[in-house]
Amino acid sequence: MSKADVLFVNMCQKILDEGFSTEGQNVRARWEDGTPAYTVKTFGVVNRYDLQEEFPALTLRRTAIKSAMDEVLWIWQRKSSNIHDLKPHIWDEWADEDGSIGKAYGYQMQKKYKFAQGEMDQVDNVLWQLKNQPQSRRILTNIYNFEDLSEMNLEPCAYSMTFNVTGDRLNAILNQRSQDILAANNWNVVQYALLVMMFAQVSGLKPGELVHVISDAHIYNKHLPIVAELIKRPQYPAPKVTLNPDIKDFYDFTMNDVIVENYQHGPQVENIPIAV
Repeated sequence: MSKADVLFVNMCQKILDEGFSTEGQNVRARWEDGTPAYTVKTFGVVNRYDLQEEFPALTLRRTAIKSAMDEVLWIWQRKSSNIHDLKPHIWDEWADEDGSIGKAYGYQMQKKYKFAQGEMDQVDNVLWQLKNQPQSRRILTNIYNFEDLSEMNLEPCAYSMTFNVTGDRLNAILNQRSQDILAANNWNVVQYALLVMMFAQVSGLKPGELVHVISDAHIYNKHLPIVAELIKRPQYPAPKVTLNPDIKDFYDFTMNDVIVENYQHGPQVENIPIAV
């Protein structure tokens, strides 16, 4: 069985059994009909995924791995905050009439800063350090920019990555302030596992461990019965996921450079209601 399934089931069961309900509180999120989107939540979840052991895709249901690849490239490679540059429609609810989500995600990645080695953006700084100063303890990104928060249509949920090279392995910590566990958990895990794999490949390293830290891990009230059913499903071995080995430059990757083999999974969960 996939270890990602085991971590997911244990996390969900803990939230269902021990989580705090926000029902009756003044919550920001709303359902499409305008009613409050209450949650059952827990604080401070930490999940660890060894990318040398297996790729962390759920098998309880299918995660769209190629689409996840496209979104992480949208943010980190294309550095865009316009949904017209993105194939999946996951950001449509937050976009304005021109397709922009404001000064969020990709917008923050393309901003240039003065580093010791010259002016560059956060992505290029990480890539430079991995190749030139891999033992540095300062290889990180942060897109929770307080200066621009008022001009973001949604403040970043997954906001920081810290990279660390141990031997010949590239490890990373993904920090997330908030997560809709049903809709987004494995999507984000798959995205950032792929990012670590891409950065490792172009830096002459092996992908190591992805540590996912979630401050507010929650299940929305309308998702509770869906999650309860999902975590009882059969589990299968993790799929084999690799990258096109010919790619040596991060900016050359496309969603078609991720190769997915032997992905056995349960039926998809259709029409998940999304709180906005």
